[in-house]
Amino acid sequence: MILESTRELIRLALSEDIGRGDCTTEAIIDRNLQATATVYVKQAATLAGLPLIQDVFAALDARVTVVPLAEDGQTIAGKTAVCGLEGPARSILTGERTALNFLGRLTGIATLTRQAVAPLEGTRAKLLDTRKTTPGWRILEKYAVRMGGGHNHRFGLDDMVLIKDNHIALCGGVALAVSLARARIGLSQKIEVEVDTMEQLVEALETSADMILLDNMNQDQLRQAVKWSKGRVPLEASGNLTLQTIASVAATGVDYLSMGALTHSATSVDVGLDIVFS
Repeated sequence: MILESTRELIRLALSEDIGRGDCTTEAIIDRNLQATATVYVKQAATLAGLPLIQDVFAALDARVTVVPLAEDGQTIAGKTAVCGLEGPARSILTGERTALNFLGRLTGIATLTRQAVAPLEGTRAKLLDTRKTTPGWRILEKYAVRMGGGHNHRFGLDDMVLIKDNHIALCGGVALAVSLARARIGLSQKIEVEVDTMEQLVEALETSADMILLDNMNQDQLRQAVKWSKGRVPLEASGNLTLQTIASVAATGVDYLSMGALTHSATSVDVGLDIVFS
């Protein structure tokens, strides 16, 4: 799991929490004391972020051994031990909160994603995430989406061309925007264009766009869009999707549904660590 970007994030997280030192632990826990501990997820959830526990303690103190008891992508029904720790008691206590924060946040995203994916069973639609991520956490949050059964849209502005409403307003129209993009990037990257009216959709269908994003359209409009496109180009429905509406939106026949809520509105799950003497 450890990548240069996550390594830096872990360094920052540990620095933020420890500061000049763990004054409580250093004051009352003997430096030679060894301990074992168990990390629990305390509620029904889909797991994500377990490798980050290993990464946090590797960065803090390589003498702490982490033993996985579960794996990312696994769904649990209730309180479950997900890994064990063994090593210097001071290091386990000092790294506890940082490790649990990563696990709780990423498992929350995976859990919400799994809940959103479930209603899509039996439809052609795939669930996508967005760039509405916590700054610095994108690679991890999008990883958690995959663990929950979702799919990643672009990771950044350099992945693909996505012509949105403000681009179109400044450029002068859907067709012109797509034409300029295609001329300047050739066939090396995909082009997706956002439309928010049926008139723009008609225009977009006559361009060389590889994908069309249907922004905040109602279900009647989505069904009409699917009918008009006749499968010529994949369609993505986006805007104000919820767990309550996702099934009916998928039933319109669109190919993709994107939900910013997977990352910007997921609630961290309840996790904890119990420690004992070795």
